[in-house]
Amino acid sequence: MQAPLVVARGRTLPEAWERSLAELARVGERVFTEYGEWSLDAPAVIVVEEPFAEPRVHLKGIVAGSLRGLEEYAREVVAGIHDDRAGEYGYTYHERLRHYPTPSFSPLTGQVVGLEELDQVGAMVDKLLSAPHTRRAQAITWVPWKDLKSEHPPCLQRVWARVVGGRLRLHAHMRSNDALKAAFMNMYAFTELQRALAEAVGAEPGPYVHFADSYHVYERDWKWFRKFVEQIESGEGRRYWRTTEEYRRMAGL
Repeated sequence: MQAPLVVARGRTLPEAWERSLAELARVGERVFTEYGEWSLDAPAVIVVEEPFAEPRVHLKGIVAGSLRGLEEYAREVVAGIHDDRAGEYGYTYHERLRHYPTPSFSPLTGQVVGLEELDQVGAMVDKLLSAPHTRRAQAITWVPWKDLKSEHPPCLQRVWARVVGGRLRLHAHMRSNDALKAAFMNMYAFTELQRALAEAVGAEPGPYVHFADSYHVYERDWKWFRKFVEQIESGEGRRYWRTTEEYRRMAGL
């Protein structure tokens, strides 16, 4: 039996996301989850060739209580507007990427004496400035001594960047990704991080690649998912695509 794999490519974020959902509907397999329900699941590789080309927003992908939630989530990832609640949440992506907890060691005994915070994104920028072609510019979120025991560990595992031809490419690697109710917002926010990195190193944003070990839709959402895939395949899904300007006007931003 051939292992399932979602491979989707699009010029824009809405196009690539829609194609990934249609492909998941075609190749996904039923996998039981730790939450006591089935999921439709497959590993995924999603390529967005021009992540800042318009239209950039898909209204169906905003599952945050309000339209403003998309922009708020992006600001959480890039600017850390909710880092003060990391203790309540268990983590935020910004907190893990910018303030990663790292052991500090006694110079006398070599034993761990405390924790320091490591700015991994800042280190990525420094590395890319010194060697744009590097394969070593990455940041991780997984903290084993915390996350192995957590009921809700981070879904994003790492980001990786490289500059090719004056354009910064970003790869984001997810261990788990709700394809229907999280993936679009994830990709939107991570491309905003890509924009920030590109500006910091004096490059233009290039392609974005989104990897997920488990790209899934929960059983509770299958009816909604199937209906949406029908809209995608008929072309009707495009009526939910919006430019950034249109989205900001609709959201009152």
